Amino acid sequence: MKKSIKRRLRQFALLLFACAVLAFGWLAYYAYSDLKPAQTPQQFSLKAGSSLKSAAQQMVEVGMLEEPALFVILARLLGKAASIKAGNYEVDRPITPLDLLRKITEGDYTQDVITFVEGWTFRQMRKALDEHPAVRHDTQGLSDADILRRLVFGEPSPEGWFFPDTYHFSRGGSDLAILRRAHRLMRVNLMEQWERRAANLPLATPYEALILASIVEKETGRAAERPLVAAVFVNRLRVGMKLQTDPTVIYGLGEIFDGNLRKRDLVADTPYNTYMREGLPPTPIAMPGLASLGAALNPPKSDALYFVARGDGTSHFSRSLDEHDRAVTKYQKSGRR
Repeated sequence: MKKSIKRRLRQFALLLFACAVLAFGWLAYYAYSDLKPAQTPQQFSLKAGSSLKSAAQQMVEVGMLEEPALFVILARLLGKAASIKAGNYEVDRPITPLDLLRKITEGDYTQDVITFVEGWTFRQMRKALDEHPAVRHDTQGLSDADILRRLVFGEPSPEGWFFPDTYHFSRGGSDLAILRRAHRLMRVNLMEQWERRAANLPLATPYEALILASIVEKETGRAAERPLVAAVFVNRLRVGMKLQTDPTVIYGLGEIFDGNLRKRDLVADTPYNTYMREGLPPTPIAMPGLASLGAALNPPKSDALYFVARGDGTSHFSRSLDEHDRAVTKYQKSGRR
C-alpha cells in the first residue's frame, strides 16, 4: 500500500514537472515569437500611472497585442511589472513580446525621445524639433503652410492640432513623421472628448472645442482650476459676453510681445483680441492637454462669469460684476478679468 502511494506521488510530481516544463517552453516560445501588430508602423500610447494589466489592455485596443494574459505573466516572471513607462511609442519593424516589454519598461532603450509640453505653441514645437540632435530636420526652412501641405493637413492653421506628449522615435527619424503622430493623437483625443461632451454647450464643432481648450490651457497652470475656468468661458459664450482673456491677446501679438501687456494692446482690434471681439478667436492659441480638453467639453455647473488671480497661484471666481470688482480691489487692483 505504501509503495503504491509513493509511486502515485512520484507520478504526480513527474506530471507537475512535465506541465511546468511545457508551460515554460510555451512561454519562452511566446517571448521570442514576432508579434503581429494591426499595422506597421504601429503607434500606441501608455497613460501615466498605467499598471501592467492596464498597459497590456491599451496595447490590445490598438492592435499591438493579442495575448495580454501571456504578456502580463512574462512581465511578472521577469520582475518588470512595476516598471511601465508612460509615453507615445512607435513600432516600425517586427518585434517580440520580450523586446516590446523592454521597450515600455526601459524607456525605449533603442530610441530617442522628444517631449511636447502642454501649452506650447506650434512655433515652440518647431523650435524643439529643430534643436533635437537625433531628428532628421525635413521641415527646416519650410513655412507653416508648406508643412501643412507636406502633412496633407486639412486645417487652415497648425496651431493646437498636435498632442502634448513624450514621443519615442528611432534616431534619424523625420520631424514630419513625429508631427504626423502628434496630430493623429490629438485628433483621437479630441474626438473621444467630443463624443462625451456635455449637452447644450455653445460649441458647434470639435474645432471650436479645441480653441476653447487651448484658452483654458493658457489661463491657468493649476489642474484643480481648469474646470471652473472652462465654466466661466462657457457661461460667457452662452450669454454673449466677450471672453476678455489676456492669453489670446498675447498670442495675437506674436513675437513682438515682450512680456508686458499694455493698455494699447487691449484696445487694438485684432482677430485675437477677445476684449474687442465677441466669441472665440479664429484658431487655437496653444496645444491643450487632455485635462483642458475634458474641462472645455464637460465644465462643471457654475454661475461664475468672472475670475481674478489672488496672487498665490489660485483664483477667486465671481457670479456678478460687483463681486468681481471687490475681488479685484482686494487681490490685484490692476486685474482685468
